[in-house]
Amino acid sequence: MGRPQLYERGKDINQEFADMIPVATPSIGEKELEYVCDAVKSGWISSQGKYVQQFEEQFAKYCGVRYGASVANGTVALHLALALLGIRRNDEVIIPALTYISVANAVAYTGAEPVFVDSDPYTWCINPDKIEEKINRNTKAIMPVHLYGHPAEMELIMEIAKRYGLYVIEDAAEAHGAEYKGKKVGSIGDIGVFSFYGNKIITTGEGGMILTNRQTWHERAQFLKNHAMSKDQRYFHSEVGFNYRLTNIQAALGLAQLERIDDFIEKKRKIAQTYNRLLGDLKGITLSPEASWCKNVFWMYSIIVEDGFGLSRNELMNRLSENGIETRPFFVCMHKQPPYASNLELPVAERLSARGINLPSSVNLKEEEIEFVCSVIRSFSA
Repeated sequence: MGRPQLYERGKDINQEFADMIPVATPSIGEKELEYVCDAVKSGWISSQGKYVQQFEEQFAKYCGVRYGASVANGTVALHLALALLGIRRNDEVIIPALTYISVANAVAYTGAEPVFVDSDPYTWCINPDKIEEKINRNTKAIMPVHLYGHPAEMELIMEIAKRYGLYVIEDAAEAHGAEYKGKKVGSIGDIGVFSFYGNKIITTGEGGMILTNRQTWHERAQFLKNHAMSKDQRYFHSEVGFNYRLTNIQAALGLAQLERIDDFIEKKRKIAQTYNRLLGDLKGITLSPEASWCKNVFWMYSIIVEDGFGLSRNELMNRLSENGIETRPFFVCMHKQPPYASNLELPVAERLSARGINLPSSVNLKEEEIEFVCSVIRSFSA
């Protein structure tokens, strides 16, 4: 099968990837341009303007939660969520070892210590059976991550949290619209956190959101993200706050994206179905999971390169790159990162980290491009 004709990409894209099938690109349409231009013309281009409130309200409604507080990015959303719960020095927060480093960093920003838990071998998310052994008197919260679009086992996690009186912060940065037993992720824990980075299912360029059903937490989030400035006296700050606000321009983009989210998710799932069909019989490749109790939105379609395949993970990534296909390795485990290095042995997370590949997963991806990716992978199988 020959290389497909790639769609046009902007001239400002890094030339190294200009001729490659990318892992992810945003889909920006006429509605996005209309809303953003309206925000610019209104003069409200910073953190005030109609789109901020509309985006907060509509995203919260979409997820089935009462309140949404928009913020500058997903990392500060995690940090602000921890601050709302009073997490501080000498506290401990349980997180998965296999995730993006922002999760551990957000805990460290508070002075607390991130405690790492191994992955579930099937879902790739935090293994609920390994959480309880990590709990002690300093533990204050559990922060499950819905990795690559697949929900964590929230029912078991919530049961553990209730038993020990712990908070649960759902990191749904990679899983907009994913469902756990019919409930959208971000609506199950005490607080849900999202990212709207440029490669996410919906984007504001940079941006994030904190969801909660507790009015007091929502009001405090809105207060703290604006330098903790008093509503009654301008430029009076009763405590140390943060500059974590989202701009009206970003919110305008996000609102337009939100109106298209169901189409994006449908496309993501069709991409996954095509990959499953074309790679499902391939020896030495484990495909992206989808448990019977959830709806995976396949933010990234990912594979695990097993011993039975003809190449190692890194060798396969190099061969794909040589054929004009961009890929990404799985995250490096937190306990293998210099700021959090330890002698922990977390075999499942370590194996997934060493063997996992994120394949092209953009909603702009054409079927012939998926076919080409799969044909290249198949050509190197044992």
